[in-house]
Amino acid sequence: MKPPQLDLVILGLSITSSWGNGHATTYRCLLRGLAQRGHRVLFLERDVPWYAAHRDLQHVPYASVQLYDSLDDLDARFADAVRKADLAIVGSFVPEGIAAGEWVVETARGVTAFYDIDTPVTLAKLAAGEAEFIAPHLIPKYDLYLSFTGGPMLRDLQTRYGAKLARPLYCAVDPDDYFPEPQPRRWPLAFMGTYSSNRQPALERLLLAPARELRDEQFCVAGSMFPDSIPWPENVERIEHLAPGDHRAFYNSQKFALNLTRAEMIRAGYSPSVRLFEAAACGTPIISDAWPGLDSFFEPGREILLAESTAQVVDYLRGMSEHERVNMAERARMATLSKHTGLHRAHELENYFMEAAERKIANPAIPGGA
Repeated sequence: MKPPQLDLVILGLSITSSWGNGHATTYRCLLRGLAQRGHRVLFLERDVPWYAAHRDLQHVPYASVQLYDSLDDLDARFADAVRKADLAIVGSFVPEGIAAGEWVVETARGVTAFYDIDTPVTLAKLAAGEAEFIAPHLIPKYDLYLSFTGGPMLRDLQTRYGAKLARPLYCAVDPDDYFPEPQPRRWPLAFMGTYSSNRQPALERLLLAPARELRDEQFCVAGSMFPDSIPWPENVERIEHLAPGDHRAFYNSQKFALNLTRAEMIRAGYSPSVRLFEAAACGTPIISDAWPGLDSFFEPGREILLAESTAQVVDYLRGMSEHERVNMAERARMATLSKHTGLHRAHELENYFMEAAERKIANPAIPGGA
């Protein structure tokens, strides 16, 4: 059953800039899906110099986006909107996120939620007492904990941290932006992602080493924050930043897309990167490292290739026929379009909202419906 049109307020890291920020892609896809489902969204973003200098989305036709410069400004201008919202969401890594979260759960009359786009990182920070955007005492105050990571971590959020309802809300792809296009395949293998020290050994093993072995081929790494000390092979093209509008052409320019997962996500499992869904939607087959739960998104060997060594990657690049490559890509594309679009996530969020709202109504005497 579809709920009536909802008014949502989301406090997120950034939707206007994707520079070194994967959150923007997630919010853009989700908000477009919500708009297609008939909901109204006010997105509130802290105006900070880094994103102000790198904004690649000036107009958002599917939501109202407003910038604020302080918590006082947030309260003065948007308290009424939060108070009246059916669903008020605070995202991970929002500046002064603990204070902002306290303000939201105290101000909102509807359902409140925390959207953790970095769940394994968040729990590691909580364990170390270093989380600057969420605190243990705040988690039970939210009616709903939305997590980029599924699997056992959801149970931990409820049993260890007192989350009322912990539910997965994975990343997704917009099929209007990501689809196959006929164009030359410039690179046999390419990777897109910001620099991560614990992901770098895998990049070395699964892309840079194959590039050194296949010197007659051109490879590519796109992403920011890589240190100058990295010795890039001469046949590896570097792209500092690709705006979302350029992602489709990037995927359609490679024979295979490399997916690499940060160590925290590998340990947690059930943490798909949006790059998986983007590449698949573009009809580009994926070579990925392995992690628990990956097979719940793509079938290894049929919809995705797994690799641990340089030799495996080289074998895929040299040994797979074009017919096999195209068929694998199409199977992954169909799996993505059937389950992992912004419309699917919007529908899932509706269901979670109704679940949390019913729970809140059933427990009206206890703050937050605890």
